Parts: sequence; C-alpha cells; structure tokens
Amino acid sequence: MTIVFYILAALTLAGGLAAVTLRNTVHCALALTVAFAGLALLFLQLDAQFAGFAQILIYIGAVAILVVFAILLTRSSDAPETGVFSKTWLAGLVIAAAVFAVLGWAVLRTAPMLPQSSTAPTVTVQQIGAALMGRYVLPLEIVARLLTAALIGAVIVAMHEKEGAK
Repeated sequence: MTIVFYILAALTLAGGLAAVTLRNTVHCALALTVAFAGLALLFLQLDAQFAGFAQILIYIGAVAILVVFAILLTRSSDAPETGVFSKTWLAGLVIAAAVFAVLGWAVLRTAPMLPQSSTAPTVTVQQIGAALMGRYVLPLEIVARLLTAALIGAVIVAMHEKEGAK
C-alpha cells in the first residue's frame, strides 16, 4: 500500500512541477490535469470517495478541460521562441521549497497534539448526494448559473479581443 502512495505522490508532484516550469501554456494545462488526477487517486486510496470523485468530475472533467479550451481559443498560433522552461523557474522552485518547508514544519509541529485514535465518519457518498439534491439544491443551482454566466462572459471577452487584434 505504501508503494502505491509513493507512486501517486511522485505522479502528483511531477505534474505540479511540470505545470509551473514548462513554458508552453497548453503543456502546463495538461500537466496540471496530471496533478489533479494524482490528487484524485490519492483521495480514492484514502477511502475518501466523494472527494476523489469530485476531484475527477470537477477539476479534471471541468476546470482542466475549460483551461485547455480557453488557452486554445485565446492564444495566438505562434510557437514559443525560446526554450521549453520559463526564465524564472529557479525563483519558482525556491518559493515552492520555502512554502513546502513551512507547511512541513507546521504539520510536524502539530502531529503530537492530534488525538491518537478517532472514529471514521459514517457519511457516505449517497448521503452527500441526497443532501446536495435536497437541502442544498438552490445553492447548487445558483453556483451552476454563476459559473455558466462567467464562462459565457469569458468567451465573449475573448472573441472581442481576437476581433480587435485582426
């Protein structure tokens, strides 16, 4: 089980590093999709089915595909003139290492304060779905309408910018 965790962690980290270091924005978006997939698989390995499937449906199925389409619709057809990696990759690596060190320090410092045994929550994916389609259906629909309006607005803005450039 731990070897699977290390493989998934390596996949997630490789996708995240590629997303921040590559110069081509389409490659960055696809690398971000790989990082999202690694996170979803980590959630599924931890028996957090709702979080894992939500990660797959929302981030991989919607956000990553939307990012790829937005990039393809709004960018010019010019190929990058310089290398594959960004010029500021070293600064990004230093900042990422500093954030990782601070988060690691915080986790290691609070680990002894956590309770040693806890019961697993008994909420199932079916109960969460029933709550979303029952009690929280109005907020869910409002968020759906808001995201649809934002997507249509982004397409309209991108279309006007492309027409102005020609």
